[in-house]
Amino acid sequence: MKINPFRRPRGTHDLLGETLDLVQLLEQVAVDVAVGSGYREIRTPLFEETRLFKRSLGDSSDVVEKEMFSVVRRGENVDEKLKEGFTFRPEGTASAARAYIQGGFHANNPIQKWFYVGPMFRYERPQKGRDRQFDQFGVEAFGTCAPSLDVEIINIAIRFFKELGFGDEIEVRINTMGDIEDREVYSELLRNHFSVQVDKKQRCGDCLARFERNIFRLLDCKSLECVELNKGVPKLISSLGSESAEHHQALIKLLKELKINFVEDSSIVRGLDYYTRTVFEIHYPPLGARSALCGGGRYDGLVEEMGGKPTPGIGFSVGFSPTLLAMSEIGLPENSRLDEFKQLQNPDVYIVAVSPEQMVFAFQLCEELRDSGFKTVVDHRGKSLKAQLKEANRMKARWAIIIGEEEMSQRVFLVKDMSQKQEFKLRAEEVFDFLREQ
Repeated sequence: MKINPFRRPRGTHDLLGETLDLVQLLEQVAVDVAVGSGYREIRTPLFEETRLFKRSLGDSSDVVEKEMFSVVRRGENVDEKLKEGFTFRPEGTASAARAYIQGGFHANNPIQKWFYVGPMFRYERPQKGRDRQFDQFGVEAFGTCAPSLDVEIINIAIRFFKELGFGDEIEVRINTMGDIEDREVYSELLRNHFSVQVDKKQRCGDCLARFERNIFRLLDCKSLECVELNKGVPKLISSLGSESAEHHQALIKLLKELKINFVEDSSIVRGLDYYTRTVFEIHYPPLGARSALCGGGRYDGLVEEMGGKPTPGIGFSVGFSPTLLAMSEIGLPENSRLDEFKQLQNPDVYIVAVSPEQMVFAFQLCEELRDSGFKTVVDHRGKSLKAQLKEANRMKARWAIIIGEEEMSQRVFLVKDMSQKQEFKLRAEEVFDFLREQ
């Protein structure tokens, strides 16, 4: 019976070749930037209890309503509260907050600075730059509400993109969501403002649905008609309490003193329920309409909302798929940068066995070179000398060591410099020292 070919699930990708090289480059830059700023890696499970995301993201968020990959628990005697089962993580902040609470950090070591790089999952319609499984770089910091930490987080995001080659045109767009009390006052102002538009059905379908459940989401609607309707909306800054207003002004002062390119943008509200006070996006205006590179902000009430002690927090996340699209539009990464990264993965040595009789020795030498720290490969297919040297060139190996009958008997090997086209005859005991000196 003929079997239909298996295909990867829609909205996923097989990462290999140059595509994987690019992803690994982003991973390396992310780790270097985060570690260089004093942040430590955290690796949370790929799935969590569904109720974690419902609690942290809000029932009315698009993620919870439409985009979660969830599975039910097995078994008949499952506690009613846990029947929802598990969800593959759609974002990283909720898991980090859960880990902070479960690890008891509030009592033992409240200041925690973490980063993560890994896959996230959202069941949404696949389109350019949006996949159902996607890699994300995120940074989370807990334990202080100092405006200087906001600036540090923003600077890490800026540094990430500059290390990838984005120019000085990078722009930070900031807003404030205020504290919970501020948002309650502001939500009433918005409700009064938008009620006429909703009654007249002037808003899009998503806005009409969000009006009752999450009024703030009307502010970041991307429908052109709704964007136009939002031009006269009241500003949240007029509803800020003294503490959140002072925090926002202190942030602006620091950004100015550090000469960070920023603008205040009242349309930035972020789509998840847990944001408070500072929210921001990193933009690259030369990209035009798709200038947004990443976003983040404060979530000072999230840890308490999830059952922990009151603990301020702030973070951001970067999706690799849209980042790679943005890079390709402006010609990044530079060829030299990518070639340098690829070179680190190329083999140092390719062992060439002229005939099957030399294969055992060739494999032994290969293992000894690996033990000494050289990236070494050997052919297992019995190819000809010419074919093996061609393969060594294709793999961009620096050296080829040719082992034939004469070399075996005399214990003198031909070491070929593949880039300089030079050859050296070396005794077996000289090979290792020669390679180390190059």
